[in-house]
Amino acid sequence: MLGALALPLLPATTASAAPAAVPAALARSCHDLPPLPYEVHTAAVTIRSKATTKSTALGVLYKSHKFTVHKKSGNWFYITDKTTGVKGWVSGTYVYRDVRMCLS
Repeated sequence: MLGALALPLLPATTASAAPAAVPAALARSCHDLPPLPYEVHTAAVTIRSKATTKSTALGVLYKSHKFTVHKKSGNWFYITDKTTGVKGWVSGTYVYRDVRMCLS
């Protein structure tokens, strides 16, 4: 024997009801926004001469430092530390870019 399911009655909306206006700032697609910057997600990471942990250490990239990513090789980034001027490779395990999730 099947039982009946009781559902509450909802008032019907009229077809003439206009949708709420969306502010221009919210209407902009997040696909149009520039990518988020790279950041150090640990206290510090070693800047190396080659894209390997066995290469010579050239310096330290601290979380507070600003830096530019020039290229990527595997999970390594070739960067310039804007604070110290040191150029070298850092591991993508500790340096990465957050991403936006666009729902539109």
